This record gives sequence, structure tokens and C-alpha cells, in this order.
Amino acid sequence: MAANMYRVGDYVYFENSSSNPYLIRRIEELNKTANGNVEAKVVCLFRRRDISGSLNSLADSNAREFEEESKQPSMSEQQRHQMKHRELFLSRQFESLPATHIRGKCSVTLLNETDVLNQYLEKEDCFFYSLVFDPVQKTLLADQGEIRVGSKYQADIPDRLAEGEIDIRSQQKLEIKVWDPDNPLTDRQIDQFLVVARAVGTFARALDCSSSIRQPSLHMSAAAASRDITLFHAMDTLQRSGYDLAKAMSTLVPQGGPVLCRDEMEEWSASEAMLFEEALEKYGKDFNDIRQDFLPWKSLASIVQFYYMWKTTDRYIQQKRLKAAEADSKLKQVYIPTYTKPNPNQIISVGNKPGVNGASGFQKGLTCESCHTTQSAQWYAWGPPNMQCRLCASCWIYWKKYGGLKTPTQIEGAARGTPESTVLLEELVNKWEPHSRNHISRPESHSLSPYTSGANRAKLLAKNRQTFLLQTTKLTRIARRMCRDILQPHRAARRPYAPINANAIKAECAVRLPKAAKTPLKIRPAKRPLLSVIIKELALQAPLKPKTPRGTKTPINRNQMNQNRGLSTILTKRPFENVTSEGSYTFGDASSC
Repeated sequence: MAANMYRVGDYVYFENSSSNPYLIRRIEELNKTANGNVEAKVVCLFRRRDISGSLNSLADSNAREFEEESKQPSMSEQQRHQMKHRELFLSRQFESLPATHIRGKCSVTLLNETDVLNQYLEKEDCFFYSLVFDPVQKTLLADQGEIRVGSKYQADIPDRLAEGEIDIRSQQKLEIKVWDPDNPLTDRQIDQFLVVARAVGTFARALDCSSSIRQPSLHMSAAAASRDITLFHAMDTLQRSGYDLAKAMSTLVPQGGPVLCRDEMEEWSASEAMLFEEALEKYGKDFNDIRQDFLPWKSLASIVQFYYMWKTTDRYIQQKRLKAAEADSKLKQVYIPTYTKPNPNQIISVGNKPGVNGASGFQKGLTCESCHTTQSAQWYAWGPPNMQCRLCASCWIYWKKYGGLKTPTQIEGAARGTPESTVLLEELVNKWEPHSRNHISRPESHSLSPYTSGANRAKLLAKNRQTFLLQTTKLTRIARRMCRDILQPHRAARRPYAPINANAIKAECAVRLPKAAKTPLKIRPAKRPLLSVIIKELALQAPLKPKTPRGTKTPINRNQMNQNRGLSTILTKRPFENVTSEGSYTFGDASSC
């Protein structure tokens, strides 16, 4: 019962798609709609797969700095791969989702220097965050609410001075004494002086034109003069006067008139106070954003002082009562039963025992894309439907919760084959395409031909939604040389529109690469004629047509036009025999380009 009860402040999984990973959100409000359904106003948290590659690089550098500063224990490649699935990015983006889409609870904490990263892998449904993602500006920033725990945040307490030892510290850098409790004045005399200071402050506001407009009545001016700023000025005057009442009195009323002391509550106008309340409702106590978006002409210290003075006013008490009344009318918790409907991606076995390879619509011999097991209680289709990829039951749950596979693929730098091939791939490819999702294992690549036709070709090739660039990687150029027998470049040149299964060729190249790296490749030089020879041959085959003088008009003769159409020019088709008889030359093998 408690596991299915969701309250405000809980971190939960939301399902917006049957094939995509869960969304991780924090419940801010639970509201009942007019038709009786419950909607949750939530704060969005993003995964690494939701941000761009440049921001992922920034997150990697931040993670390396954290590991160096906190001296984290070493982790394996698989642990580092899974640790990226536990990292989230907080945001200030809100959205409303149906409460019926909740699929469970999770735990999200702010990463601290004292935390050990491996502990997050040992716990289920446990995540952390250290950076804040702005979906509009596409930026990553450090969270302002960082808990500063550690040796570098502790104060350095100096040793106690011995008797007779002189203090060599700079007195200007130390705190200044502003009040002496052992002064010669009695409490009655101090209270009388404070009353005089309030009276002087009230009189000064009566003389000031701007103050008389803001506080037109006498009791408002007296209330403003009784604030802390007047008392602080009076006590500071006593301290500077050596607690001499006569000298302090003359300081309160100098020759130019009474001294007027005003705090932030008096300096701010009514419109500025309204802007501050609006900003506080939107950003909370994030004073940097309040100053940047609402009050850029105010200093940060002025905004902070106004906030704490504003909390003492009746306006703050009224707003607090209104929010409490609204909170009472809203739902505190909601019960969502466990979701038991079957997933549409579930593969149903027909004519076979459950968990055995060969489910309906899938090729036999396929393994789990993550753990490569062949036995599972249930299989789920994963990735593009024409790629025939699937996950076992445990890997499917991991994919839905953490947004990735348990083990890194070859593209991500994992050793799917021998360790030597992995090292060579990292050196030659420089961690080629770490975020590609169209992965195909080596057993599958051997069972598939790089050239297919008809419906089989559509099953092998899947259009991903990544940006298409006309730039080949180093591994692609190496694979062209290493796997010429599979690629068949002459056949590919004759069929330029036939697709090539590049994943199968790259997987085979990863196997052949360690052996071929020991012996250099023999590159056949292409023999090409000089440019001058080509120009002469083209000039002999296509003589230039003489130009007609501008002054004379050429008569139109349709018979002559029909005859000229039969002339062999550089723009017309010529028989193959004519070309070979006049001269032939080779431009090199097309595959060597």
C-alpha cells in the first residue's frame, strides 16, 4: 500500500512511451481536474541521452574533476558506463502529466564530496545530480545548492597566543567592535537615548519631501523611524561618542538638520515590491535569477535585505495564509495501483517454449543486445523494428529505468572480441561514434550478407535520426581496405544505389584488424595520364564549332538542323567501338579513390 502511495516531493518514474525509457520527475503538486482525473505538476530531470554531445563532454570533464578532488576509488569500464546512467541533470522546467502514468518511485540526491560513486550502483532506483540543465539556453551549470562539506571548506583556527605574546595580525582585517556592554551608561539612559533617536527620525521624515509622500500620516512615519536602521544608527553613535550622551545628542542633529536613516523597505517603491513578489513566486529564493530577470538595477545585497525585511510585514503573513489555504484544498497524496498491462514490445513465442530463441517474427540465433544471453523468461523488441534487436527481461527493466544497456557496445569501446582489437580500435578510431545506437553484434554480421535485395534489405537497414554528415570515419576507410572481399568495390561501383551493410563490414574489420596491423597494407598506385594528354584527346574527339559573325544572320534550315543532330560531339552519345578505336586510357580503379 505504501509503495503505491505517491506524495508531493517524491521522485517517480513516468512512462510516456512503451519503447522509450521512463521519465524521472519530482512531484510538486497533485491537482484534480474537472473530469475527476488527477494530474501531477512535476519538475523535469534529464538524462545524458537527452542532452547534446557537447554538453555530455562538459559533464564528463565535471565528473573527472569530481573524481580527482574527492579521490574516488577506481572503477572498471562497465562501472563507468553504468554510472553515466545514474547521473541526472536538474532543471527548472515544469510540466503536467497524468498521475496514471506513474510507474514507481526512485531516489535522487545531490552529489556530495563525501559520497562514493560505487554506492549508487549497489542500490536500485538510485540516482544523483550535480549540474543544472537549462532546456532553453542549452547550458549546464553547477547547482547553487551545493552542500560544502570537506576539509577545504573548514575554517583554519589559529593557535592561542601565549601570555605576553604580541598579536601580529592585521587589525584592519579583523572585526570591528561596535558595542561595549561594559559602558558607563545605565539601561534607563540608553532607552531614553533611543527614544530621542526615534523622535529625531520622525522629525527628519517630516522634513523630507519623498518620505512625506510615501508615509503621509504621522503614525506611518513614526513606525518607519522605529525600525532597526534607526536603532543601529543610535547605538553606533553612542559607541563613536564614547558613550557621552551630550556628544551623541549633538551628533544626531548636526548643523545641516536631523540625520535621516532609511532601510530597503523605505527605499523600494510599491511597483518594485510587486515585481519582487512576482519573482519570488517564480524563482523562490534564487536571488541571482530574481536580480537578472526582474530587478537588474538593484544590487544583490539590497534584494537579500529587502527579502528579510519583507518577511516581517503583514503582506508576507497574508500571502502565507493564502498559500496554506490553497495547499489544504490540494491533494496531499494519491494512490496509483501497480501497472500490470503487457508491454506492446513484448515478444510472444508461438510454437516454442517460453524463453527459447525463435519467437514469432524474429530470426533464430539472436541474443540479448545487452548481456548476450540466449535464455530468458520473456523477450522484448528493442530499437528500430527492422533491425530485429531484442532484450531479455532483466535488461529490458534496466533499459526502462536507467535509459541504457548494462554493458557497453563495441562502438562505446567495450571489448566484445579480443582485448588487442579493442586497443587498436581506440587508437585508430579515437573512440569512434560513442553515441551511435545502430549496433550489430558479430554473430549477426556473419549471418547477414552486405548485399541484399527486396524486403530483406529493408530489414537490415534502419534510418536513424542522427545528423547525416558526408564524412567517413577512420574505421570506415580502414574497413574498405581490410574487407575488400566482403565489400566487393567493383560490384558496388556498378550498383551505386544498392545499400551496403556497413555494420557487418566494420564488425568483421574489428576481427581482422589485429592480424593485419602487423603487416603493412599493399596499396596499388593508380596510374593516371597527365591533364595535358586528357585535354588533347578531348580536343581531337570534339572539334570546336566555328563562330558565326555577329553581322550576318544564319538562315533557318530544318533539314540542315536535322543533319547536324547526327554529328558526334562531346554532348552526344557515341558507340563503344568508336571510343575504343580512337584511343583509351584508364583513370585508375574506382575503389582506390
